[in-house]
Amino acid sequence: MMMKRAGKGLGAAVIAAVFCGAGTAAEWPRWGGNDLGRNMYSPAKNLPAKFNPGQLKKGTEEVDMATTKNIKWVAKLGSQSYGNPTVSGGKVFVGTNNETPRDGQHTGDRSIMMVFDEKNGEFLWQLVVPKLASGKVNDWENLGLMTSPTVEGDRVYIVTTRCEVMCLTTEGLAKGNVGPFKEEGQYIVGPGKPPVKPGPKDADIVWKYDMMDELGVFPHNASNCSILIIGDYLYVCTSNGQDWTHVNVPSPNSPSFIVVNKKTGELVGEDREGIGHRLFHGQWSSPSAGRVNDQLLVFFGGGDGVLYAFDHQPVKEDDASYLKKVWSVDCNPPEYKVKDGKPIKYPDAAGPSEINATPVFYQNRVYVAIGQDPEHGEGVGRLVCVDATKKGDLTKTGVVWDYRGIHRSISTVSIDPDTGLLFVADFSGFLHCLDAATGKLYWVHDLKAHVWGSTLVADGKVYIGDEDGDFTILAAAKEKVILDEVNFGAPVYSTPIVANGILYVASQTHLFAIGEAGKPGPGETPAP
Repeated sequence: MMMKRAGKGLGAAVIAAVFCGAGTAAEWPRWGGNDLGRNMYSPAKNLPAKFNPGQLKKGTEEVDMATTKNIKWVAKLGSQSYGNPTVSGGKVFVGTNNETPRDGQHTGDRSIMMVFDEKNGEFLWQLVVPKLASGKVNDWENLGLMTSPTVEGDRVYIVTTRCEVMCLTTEGLAKGNVGPFKEEGQYIVGPGKPPVKPGPKDADIVWKYDMMDELGVFPHNASNCSILIIGDYLYVCTSNGQDWTHVNVPSPNSPSFIVVNKKTGELVGEDREGIGHRLFHGQWSSPSAGRVNDQLLVFFGGGDGVLYAFDHQPVKEDDASYLKKVWSVDCNPPEYKVKDGKPIKYPDAAGPSEINATPVFYQNRVYVAIGQDPEHGEGVGRLVCVDATKKGDLTKTGVVWDYRGIHRSISTVSIDPDTGLLFVADFSGFLHCLDAATGKLYWVHDLKAHVWGSTLVADGKVYIGDEDGDFTILAAAKEKVILDEVNFGAPVYSTPIVANGILYVASQTHLFAIGEAGKPGPGETPAP
C-alpha cells in the first residue's frame, strides 16, 4: 500500500518526555489519564464514597440540584453517550449524540463531541459530525461519538463516526479558524449539501484523515478508537471489519492499526499482520504503550483475538513504512476454537472472541480480556497476563497466568499500585478482584446488569457503572466491601474518571461532576 512518509523517529529524550503525561498530573487528558499504559487508576485522594445524583425536575430533563448530594454540576448530553470524558486545560470533552441539539441549525441524527467548562459545566462548543450516507452498516443510527478524546496542549485528537482521524483546536471557532482546514461549514452538513455558516460554538477543525477514502477501511457499525500519542505520532485502530452479511470482510488487505503524524495528518506507518483476513467481526480496541528494557512498545488488541506488541517506530521497506511486530499472543485457547474435532463457529457462546478492551501495561506485563460486540450476548471469556519482556509468538511461552472465571468482556482492567489488586468487569455483570502478580482470585461481585464500561480505581475505592444505571462503589481490598450504590436514572455505559479531585460520570443522558465539596464555589453556577 502506497503512503506518504511523514515525521521523524523519536530520540531518547522525547521518549522519556512522553511518559511525563500529556497534561498536568491531576488532569485526565486521554483514555487512561496520564498513563500511556492505560491503567484505569488515579492517585487522587479524598474522593466521595457517597453521593446522590438527584432527581429530574418534573416534566424536564434538568436535574434538580436541590435533590443532589456532593454534585458540583450536571450537564445535559444527548440520549446515547458511550465515550468517556476527558479533562484538560479547564475543559471537559465528551462524546454523545444529537438528541438534545445545542444549535438550531444542527438538527437530526449527528455524532457530537461536547465541550464544557470544568468549573461550572457551562457549554462552550461542539463538534458536529454528519452520518455516513452508507448507513448503519458503517455508522449506526443515533449512536453518537464513541471515542474518548485525546487532548494535548491546545489540540484535540479523535476518531469520528465517519472513520476519520481528526485534529481540532481546544477553543473552537470562538477564537477563529486557526487551522489549515477551512471547510467546517461544509463538513457539518456532509458532502453534496449546501454548507452552513459555522458559529463561535462550532469546532475548529485543523485537519482530518479519512481512513475509508485513504486506506479502503470498512468499519462495521461504528468507528471507535481513543488515540494514543507518542511524540509526533498518533497510534490509531482503523475499525476495519465485516459488512452486513457478518461473513465477508470487504477490505481484508486494509490495515487494522496505523500511525499518523499529529501535526500534518499524514500517514506514517501501518501494521502488516494481515489481521483483516482473520477478523471475527469488527475492531474497536484502543492501543497502549510501555517501555520494556530500552524499547518502547505499543500494544494493540486485534479483531482476530490476538494481542500484538509493536516497536513504536515504523520501519521503511521499499515504498512503505510498517510497524515491526515484537511479539504476539493468541488470546483464544484451543478449546474455544475446536470441540469434538469441529471448529466452533463465531459468535457461539462457547467459541472464540476478539479483543475490544484496551491492553493495560503494568510492571513489564500486559493485561487484557477477550470479548465480543454486546449484541452477541454472553459467552466464555479469558483474561490473560503476558510477560512483555519476551519476543516472538508468546501464545505458549509468554502467558504468565490466565483467568477463565471471567465471561466475555469489553472492559479494561484497573490495577491498584498500592495493593497490587486487579479489578475487571465482564459483560455479564460480574466484577472480579484478583492479584495482578499471580492471578489469584479474591472475590467476585454480581452487579446484576450488563457492564459496557470499565472500572476506575482511586483513593482505595473501585467505581463501576452498569446498564441498569446503577453505580457501585466498593473498597479496593481483598475483602469485598460495598461502600455505596446509587442509580443515575439512565444506563451508565461509560467509564468514570477523576480530574483535579473531581469524579466524572457520564450516563447515557447527563454528565455529572462529583466531589465532596458538592456545591459550586464562588463565581460558579450549575449548568442549565
